[in-house]
Amino acid sequence: MALPPIVSATLQSAVLAATSNILAQCLTAYQTDKPIVFDLVPIFQFILYAFINIPPNFLWQDFLESTFPAYHVSPTRAAVASASANDEKELDREAKEGKLVEPKLNITNTVIKLLLDQSIGAAVNTFLFSLFIHSIQAAMPRPLGAPLSNPDKSLQYLLTKGAIDYRKVDWTKVVANSRQEFFPIMAAGWKLWPFVSLINFAFVKSIEGRNLVASLAGVAWGIYMSLLASQP
Repeated sequence: MALPPIVSATLQSAVLAATSNILAQCLTAYQTDKPIVFDLVPIFQFILYAFINIPPNFLWQDFLESTFPAYHVSPTRAAVASASANDEKELDREAKEGKLVEPKLNITNTVIKLLLDQSIGAAVNTFLFSLFIHSIQAAMPRPLGAPLSNPDKSLQYLLTKGAIDYRKVDWTKVVANSRQEFFPIMAAGWKLWPFVSLINFAFVKSIEGRNLVASLAGVAWGIYMSLLASQP
């Protein structure tokens, strides 16, 4: 039985989120000339964020598309030519062959969606990501603040009762950090996401397809965010 599109999109994004964090850990090991030792804790955190973040984003994209449809029905050139020549036989033939109308990109709606997605959507996503990552890192303090030395230890840490304790979170500090990095992250995102959104809105018709394109682009973005989140 096929999964609902929103569930498939969430699972797909969770896998890609894990992939981006793994690649970021590989990149960090290469840059520091250290052996690659995968820390499962940040991988878990990015997967968890995907499960929290993707469903409302899926609904946001669905809202944008239903409110501002990408395509509208327009007469074909052949139909216009036949109508101009009052050629009823040709119009009847085109009607039988389904050639009277065709979908046409609605440029106005595409621009509106792009502006809304890269302003309201981007701002909400940026701030919520910062709140999430800073709060969960504070709720999951490491021994001496260091990465756990091997996958077994990080898995053991994740399975420990009380591994996530939000009573340890200083929300004033979390909000302050989120506000401080808000504009740098937004500026970095505007170098990538407007192009991804334009491709999605102009050429990809299904919400599931758009989520896939965004998730694939999100692997590169996730590497950047993983490296940012790993900074002390």
